[in-house]
Amino acid sequence: MNTFGHLNILLLLGIAAFGGTIGAKIFQKLRIPQVVGYIFIGILFGSSGLKLIDAQTVQFLAPFNMFALGIIGFMIGGELKIDVFKKYGTQFITILLAEGLFAFFFVSVLCTVICKIFMPDVSWHFSLALGLLLGAISSATAPAATVDVLWEYKTRGVLTRAVLAIVALDDGLALLLYGVVASIAGILTGTSHNSLIKAIFMPAYEIFGAAGIGIVTAAVLVILMKFIIEHDKILTFTLSSVLLIIGLSIALNVDSILAAMVFGAVIANFRPRMSLDTFKMIEKFAPPIYVLFFVLVGAQLQIASMQLWAILLAVSYVIGRTAGKMSGSWLGAVVSKSPMVLRKYLGFCLFSQAGVAIGLAILASQKFEGPVGQIIILVVTSTTFLVQIIGPPFVKLGVKLAGEVGMNVTEEDLIAKYTVKDVMDSNPATIREDTTLDEILNVFSTTDAVYYPVIDDQSKLTGIISINSIKETFAYQNTASWLLACDIAQPALDKTTWNTPLTAALDRMKKYDLEYLPVVSGDDNKLLGIIDERTVNRKISAEVIRKHEEADEMAAMNA
Repeated sequence: MNTFGHLNILLLLGIAAFGGTIGAKIFQKLRIPQVVGYIFIGILFGSSGLKLIDAQTVQFLAPFNMFALGIIGFMIGGELKIDVFKKYGTQFITILLAEGLFAFFFVSVLCTVICKIFMPDVSWHFSLALGLLLGAISSATAPAATVDVLWEYKTRGVLTRAVLAIVALDDGLALLLYGVVASIAGILTGTSHNSLIKAIFMPAYEIFGAAGIGIVTAAVLVILMKFIIEHDKILTFTLSSVLLIIGLSIALNVDSILAAMVFGAVIANFRPRMSLDTFKMIEKFAPPIYVLFFVLVGAQLQIASMQLWAILLAVSYVIGRTAGKMSGSWLGAVVSKSPMVLRKYLGFCLFSQAGVAIGLAILASQKFEGPVGQIIILVVTSTTFLVQIIGPPFVKLGVKLAGEVGMNVTEEDLIAKYTVKDVMDSNPATIREDTTLDEILNVFSTTDAVYYPVIDDQSKLTGIISINSIKETFAYQNTASWLLACDIAQPALDKTTWNTPLTAALDRMKKYDLEYLPVVSGDDNKLLGIIDERTVNRKISAEVIRKHEEADEMAAMNA
């Protein structure tokens, strides 16, 4: 029962979002991925903690969780570029099959044996059915928590590409395995008469149905994008499309995350330039959604007392799944002659499980009523709690060892990091205050600057001369030859210091509609340089390109 039942849903959401954000900051200070902080706060607020968010509330917010997964799926799809699959597609598929099938095999064998040894009253048929079902579920990898770590640490490189591709495709493999295994388990337990053909057809329908929804919706949006200019309209149409995809997927009983991934992939590949703005807007819009989603994930995790056989079964599941993911990804990378970085570190990035695994566990509990379904729910939910906590730190470890952390910088990242000193022109064309007009015009003709600081004999700033101020002198041609720089110069409207954060300087320029800012040393007003919007944008863009090229060169060397 919810101890805080008198709290309305909006207040609960506000507390969850605020608490999740604080939790993330605390865990980041401890050098732990922020997603663990979100989940921890969810556990604290959920049924295993303060019971602030109970199971009924989580169930009520299920549509929001589906929307959040749709946004995450859309963003993952945006990373799946055709040129990457042309180059690495065979490697990705080989690794996907190896890590998924190895996890399936190890978990199936271990759980079957443990079940039979510690539950001697059950038959081998029961043990094998349970082991096969748990093995199929174990092949799934949760994209949300994994990708959140990649985004948080701005990763870029061959490992990041492989992780994004594999977590996007893992859902499909898990669905296929579960469809086949559920039919076999039904025969073993005597609860199903479905044919093997039907068992294969249903997962295929889910996968291709999801792909079809994503493709059709993307095609409509691509056409609409040709006529949309306003950015807010693009955001509205994109979010509306994600909602439509999720709704259609639920109505047609297909995989909504996969549908959203296909939608994002089509948009990114067929409208690459236009889609850049779309993904940037969604990326800025999405953080509060991610926070609430992971807090709710934590809130529904149960930390309850378990019997010895259940604990051993859960431990076997985690050990088998971990060993399968690690060894399978390594073998797949070796067989496909993938880069060494994938052989060494890819396995670390495949531990998390959540949505799809829990969804398949619920399906199993509905199909196999009684002990089989109950045990599957117990094992999957308890192990999900564990791997959701340990999974993100291992993803961080993998990409850190691969040298891909911080390689996917954006202009916003650099602006937030830089000070004025990092981008200013430290050797601007200056004009002494006693310079004649003829000499000033000569300076103008030999440089490409638009604004010229005027300085005295001690290099202190006394004013600014612009092209427009020179034009005004032409009205006084009779006296023009007598004019000096100090006569023409206009006062500097504002100025900054070299150690001012670049964000503050740019905000000030925007606030007062300034195109430039002189940079001075401080109280003595000595000129150190100048910044203008054109030069800043050019330097920032060049640095972003350099960083990306550096990451791509490193990936090429590892390939």
